[in-house]
Amino acid sequence: MEENKMTVSSPFGLHLVHLDLKGAPPKVSYLAEIFPLFRTLGANGLLIEYEDMFPYEGELKPLRAEHAYSASEIKEILCLAKLHELEVIPLVQTFGHMEFVLKHQEFSHLREVEMFPNALNPHKEESLMLVSAMIDQVVALHDGLQWFHIGSDEVYYLGEGEESKQWLQKEENSIEKLCLSHMKAVASCMVSSHPEVKPIVWDDMLRGVSEETLTESGVAQLMEPMIWDYAADLDEDDKVLLIEKYRKCGFPKLWFASAFKGATGANQSLTPIGHHLKNHLQWLKVANSTPADMLQGIALTGWQRYDHFSVLCELLPVGIPSLAVCLQALQNGGYSEKVKENVEKQLGLSGLEIDTFMSESSGTFPGSDIFTLVTQVCFYLKPSVDELLERNRFVTGWFSPYHRKRRIVHPIMMHHFQPDALSLLAKWNAVMQELQAALERVFYMCTLEEWMEENVHPSLHKLQEVVDDLDKAIQAQS
Repeated sequence: MEENKMTVSSPFGLHLVHLDLKGAPPKVSYLAEIFPLFRTLGANGLLIEYEDMFPYEGELKPLRAEHAYSASEIKEILCLAKLHELEVIPLVQTFGHMEFVLKHQEFSHLREVEMFPNALNPHKEESLMLVSAMIDQVVALHDGLQWFHIGSDEVYYLGEGEESKQWLQKEENSIEKLCLSHMKAVASCMVSSHPEVKPIVWDDMLRGVSEETLTESGVAQLMEPMIWDYAADLDEDDKVLLIEKYRKCGFPKLWFASAFKGATGANQSLTPIGHHLKNHLQWLKVANSTPADMLQGIALTGWQRYDHFSVLCELLPVGIPSLAVCLQALQNGGYSEKVKENVEKQLGLSGLEIDTFMSESSGTFPGSDIFTLVTQVCFYLKPSVDELLERNRFVTGWFSPYHRKRRIVHPIMMHHFQPDALSLLAKWNAVMQELQAALERVFYMCTLEEWMEENVHPSLHKLQEVVDDLDKAIQAQS
């Protein structure tokens, strides 16, 4: 790992950029453009959360999304990562956030709670066989892995399944022990099959466990916890105490996880850079109070959905300026005018704003056209349509829903708003065509359709309907 160490003031060995592929997975051609930028900005690794984009085979084939990467595309991604000296760590969920598996009828019998597809039943032997098979297939396509992230965060409703309820009736059993036993079983399986690979686990299910229970479980010898917190006001003292607890429980190494996007709202479209920068500056403080020999690195998470069924949050190209600011802050041990200038230079941005959204944004980085057009849509589409339909006195006074339904329009009044409506519609249709072309270069059609339906169509359809109703009213009068 020595060759991956940053030669600057960062306290972290590895700066991992997290690619959350459970929403808006980029085409490989875009990854080829963006990996060199990641490296230039200070990243030296990738945490790839494959979810349903991995080309699972055999009994696991139903897990594949329609546009799942092929085995050759995975190899291409790994070659690109190697070319740009980016250490790859795969992430496969093995306990919670299992919706992409448990939503399928073939695997629904392995749910912890029959109605909910989020968590795996830890009592069934088949559950362990399933996640072991998933891990094995992913490992098989990755040469020379050092780490493998087995997820295990937010295991909601654990203990509420019928088998768990029976198991918990014994006095010596607890939800913490149930959780630890499954994590240990998964990690043990993995270490047994792939002794050269070290499991990493999200730490939230470990935080509340007593030192005694955690130590006795034996998980510390098998895995490395990744402590995650995406808040701007992250509690430094709290984290230092947590790290000390993990050290006492026998964990020799651990990781941190921050966020550069996808952590400020499930339907967030623009990235609040200031929030994410503060998060990273807090993590730098925690790192400076952490024993240097414990800290492996930091994963800069870039969530694309809060879970498998939620809407898309900020698209990757929209989050690139935030990623650049955060990586550079880590690499330089803080944020300064020099860091700002460097980010602007690397991204071809002028007037980088940290504390407010950039209403007029451009850049020369890969996907900057998406960043610019999405910003335009978020700032101006809905307000401009609402302004015309709800605050233009000629529309509200002479072309109300009542008028539209009955196809009534005063010919004189029509001339006061028809040109504005047609002009606005033409303007936004042109922007939409440009955005569609930009999105198609980076994403698959399903992403394009979803983003447009969520963020564009509601306003554009309202505008189109008014124009159509106006045409019908004019025809009715002629």
